[in-house]
Amino acid sequence: MVEIDIDGKKVEIVEGSMIMHAADKAGTYIPHFCYHKKLSIAANCRMCLVDVEKAPKPMPACATPVTQGMIVRTKSEKAISAQKSVMEFLLINHPLDCPICDQGGECQLQDLAVGYGGSGSRYEEEKRVVFHKDVGPLISMEEMTRCIHCTRCVRFGQEIGGIMELGMSHRGEHSEIETFVGHSVDSELSGNMIDLCPVGALTSKPFRYSARTWELSRRKSVSPHDSTGANLIVQVKSNRVMRVVPLENEAVNECWIADRDRYSYEALNGAERLTAPMLKQGGEWKEVDWQTALEYVANGLSQIKSEHGAGSIGALVSPHSTLEELYLAAAFTRGLGSENIDHRLRHAEFAQAEGVRWLGTSIASLSDLQSVLVIGSNLRKDHPLFAQRIRQAVRRGGALAAITSEALLSAPDAWAMPIKHWMVGAPSEWVQALADVAAAIAAEKGVAVPASPVTGQASEGAKAIAKTLIAGERKAVLLGNAAAHHANASSLLALANWIAAQTGANVGYLTEAANTVGAQWVNAVPGQGGQNAGQMLAGGLKAALLFNCEPAFDTAGGAAAAQALNASEMIVTFSPFKANMDISDVLLPIAPFTETSGTFVNAEGRVQSFHAVVRPQGDARPGWKVLRVLGDLLGVPNMAFDSSQEVLARALGSESVAALPAERLSNATSASVRPGGDAASVRPVGIYELDGIVRRAPSLQLTADARHAAAQGATA
Repeated sequence: MVEIDIDGKKVEIVEGSMIMHAADKAGTYIPHFCYHKKLSIAANCRMCLVDVEKAPKPMPACATPVTQGMIVRTKSEKAISAQKSVMEFLLINHPLDCPICDQGGECQLQDLAVGYGGSGSRYEEEKRVVFHKDVGPLISMEEMTRCIHCTRCVRFGQEIGGIMELGMSHRGEHSEIETFVGHSVDSELSGNMIDLCPVGALTSKPFRYSARTWELSRRKSVSPHDSTGANLIVQVKSNRVMRVVPLENEAVNECWIADRDRYSYEALNGAERLTAPMLKQGGEWKEVDWQTALEYVANGLSQIKSEHGAGSIGALVSPHSTLEELYLAAAFTRGLGSENIDHRLRHAEFAQAEGVRWLGTSIASLSDLQSVLVIGSNLRKDHPLFAQRIRQAVRRGGALAAITSEALLSAPDAWAMPIKHWMVGAPSEWVQALADVAAAIAAEKGVAVPASPVTGQASEGAKAIAKTLIAGERKAVLLGNAAAHHANASSLLALANWIAAQTGANVGYLTEAANTVGAQWVNAVPGQGGQNAGQMLAGGLKAALLFNCEPAFDTAGGAAAAQALNASEMIVTFSPFKANMDISDVLLPIAPFTETSGTFVNAEGRVQSFHAVVRPQGDARPGWKVLRVLGDLLGVPNMAFDSSQEVLARALGSESVAALPAERLSNATSASVRPGGDAASVRPVGIYELDGIVRRAPSLQLTADARHAAAQGATA
């Protein structure tokens, strides 16, 4: 440790740290633009010049290492004069367009210019003009004349996003930040560049000119998409969601969010919102009041139960639903006497799990892995924020290995990080590939492989992966979405567990959705004698309850599954959108995550509750309330809850649980390894196809990822 003096305050800091780090620790603010705690040091802007004793000139705090006994003054006349001189240069070419700038009110340059800018400019020459660029549907680069060349956006792409999509061309006053040869910015994390930009050069294209920052109310929420459970600030004006930005949580999403977390809000204000209950009468849809719709559903379910038995009724629930909705959906279905409930909509195997499948480690620990094997995942698109954490681990020297298919890993750089070793094959070959890795580990360590019908061969690729896993201390074997959906998922897990046990690694599932872990916890799976999702989607029901579920998009069977389900006598859709209109008999409008209180449990078992940030649109109601009222109408016991907090307390056993108890979280399995697994069972899901909200977000559907997924779907 090194002790230095900052403005008369003694600070101890790790040797090799910069003055800026010491100032942060001391709580001393030094003005800056290019410095960011998550990015490498560039020392471009020079705004952080400070007075270091015995130094002949002011030194940049972000790039000056501390030394024992160093004395730093951040507010001396020498430091302030240097900072004001830098500000004068920064403002020479800056346009005087604060009144129309979208960044107005939250602009770092605007704020610092108040304290360090002059009352007038000595610059009388012609100002430079930088022409705008079109880089895609998400980021606006219309006013690049405002750019101060801090290069935060460039460094973010290189270091966090994994792709250098922006760079600086030319020199001197002709320097510009731009893409390469007219390319668009296509990273799934690109929106974070907007947050990083300290001026109004990069702004949100969907949000552009729609509101002023001081008009917006800011409310906390949690992302309903992938299993990260990213913390959000939802910004609201006139009961309408206007913008979504990250809420910093170092243990979960750090200070980043994925683009689908940021831009999916557009769907919440879209034309497809369902704002009143609807019944199909004579082949035509008609809006009705809640009483009429609920009585129709209750009478229909009662009649089907009396004619065909409770076992003819089933519920397909999306794992993107809140914990409260999942709990009540399970309670409602079982209260009717049926065990037909499932959230595993895209699975091909439905073996009974021995515990709640989870990540197997903390999310934060992914950044520190020294070796990791990922099985059956399009890591970068399935879990953008997990991918960037593993990318940080790889940048620090960690080794990444993968077993996957061509559809999930089209090129060695598809994950925007170097993959040290990979084995690419059809999903039907993954069990054999893992068995080969197990055989290589057994040979390396001199132990016997577990007895099974699958005989592993220690191929060169398997040996390379084995050596990667044996080396290092912090390691993990992670099963992706495609591995969980696999027709032989239990064999993959059994082999992964053996490999992890032999190498000292953690084994875990990346888990697909916002509440995959929570759905398991509240037992939203079929009980004894109940039909699983595959059986229900094959046409095994007389009455189907579709909760946040669109079979044509959310299931392994796709359109064929929706058609098979259409044979049911009654289909009830609970959705914020006009979904399943071709197969449903009743549409009940439920509130999306921004309009209801609820809870998501992320991949590491972290319980995160949130409140509604706006009132429900039209006659939409929180899903848990709709289920409770339906339960009352049908006489289902134990559903008389007055608040979502009461439902949560019943589901978890407590209102204030921060994480699920470790004893229930387990990836253990006693399943035996069997060969094969239908290759067609794994259907790749595009990053912007994951759930009903992202599918209806216009800007996301204009991205290169969405166009690529649509093209693949058209040729499938």
